[in-house]
Amino acid sequence: MNRRLFVQAGLASAAFAQGPAPQVSAPPMPAPKKAKITSSVMLWTLKGSFEEKLQIAAKSGIQSVELVAEHIHWSDEQIRSMKKLAESLGLAMDTIIATPDWKSRPVSMVNPAQRDNFLKDVQQSIVFAKKLEIPQIILMSGDEIPGKTHDEQYASLLEGTKRAGDLAAKANLTLIVEPLNAKVNHKGFFLTNCVEGLKLMKDVDNPHVKLLFDIYHEQVQMGNVTQTLTQAVQHVAVFHIADNPGRNDPGTGEMNYTNIYKAIQKTGYSGYICMEYLPLAEPVASLKKAVDHMRSSVLA
Repeated sequence: MNRRLFVQAGLASAAFAQGPAPQVSAPPMPAPKKAKITSSVMLWTLKGSFEEKLQIAAKSGIQSVELVAEHIHWSDEQIRSMKKLAESLGLAMDTIIATPDWKSRPVSMVNPAQRDNFLKDVQQSIVFAKKLEIPQIILMSGDEIPGKTHDEQYASLLEGTKRAGDLAAKANLTLIVEPLNAKVNHKGFFLTNCVEGLKLMKDVDNPHVKLLFDIYHEQVQMGNVTQTLTQAVQHVAVFHIADNPGRNDPGTGEMNYTNIYKAIQKTGYSGYICMEYLPLAEPVASLKKAVDHMRSSVLA
C-alpha cells in the first residue's frame, strides 16, 4: 500500500468519519522525553484502526506520529478525543499533509491555474494543525504537466511555495516540501529529488519552509544519499526512513543505515526521524528494533 491508496481507503471509511468520538481507554503513560532528535512513525504504514496504530507506536517506544488524511472528517469532538488518547500514550502528533488527495483533485503546485485550490487546502490544513497542535504540514508538488517545460513548472512550484510559506509564517507553523521518486512509486511526479528540493529551499528563503528528506525516495531516484543529506541538512525538518527495494525495515535491503545515521549525527541535526516503512515482522518488535538502531547510531 502507498499513501495514495491509503488515502482512498481512509476517505471511503464512514465508520470513523461519522458518529460520536470513539471512547478508548488507555493506561496513562509519561509524556515523551525531550530529545535532540524526535522519533516518529507515519501511521499509514501500520494496520488497524487509528487507535490501534497509536498503541503500536507507543509500545515501540516512539515519541510522535505523522498523519496523512486520518483527520479529514474528524469533528471537533473527535479531534479532542484523539488528542487526549495520543497524550495518554505519551505520543505527540507532528505532521499532516495539506493535499492528501493531490492525485484526484486539481491542487497541483506546478499548475498556476490550480494555485487558489492549493492555497485553500493549505489554509484548511493550518486550521486542523492548530486544533491538533501539529507543528508541520507536508506539501506535495504534484505530477508533471504535459506540454509545460520543467522551468515553467518549477516557477509555479516556487511561487506556490512562497505563497504557502507566507500563510505558515502568519500561523507560526512549518511547511515541509517532500520530493518523491518517480522511478518506482510515483510515476510522473514533478519534484523527484532532494537536490532540486534544496534549490527550492534556497530560492524560497523562508524559515517556515523546510525540506522533508525521504531517504528511501532519494536512494531510488538519485542515490548519493549521505552527500546530499549533508549538503541539505540545515534546511531539513524531517527525515523519512525505509530500505530499498520494497520500502521495508531498515537493514533488510541495500542501504547501510548505520552509516546514514552517523552521517546525520555528524551534521548536528536536531529534528524528526520518522519511520515510514512497511514492517516485515510484527510491527511493535520491528519498530522498536528500527528506533533503537537509529538512536544508538545518532547518539554514538
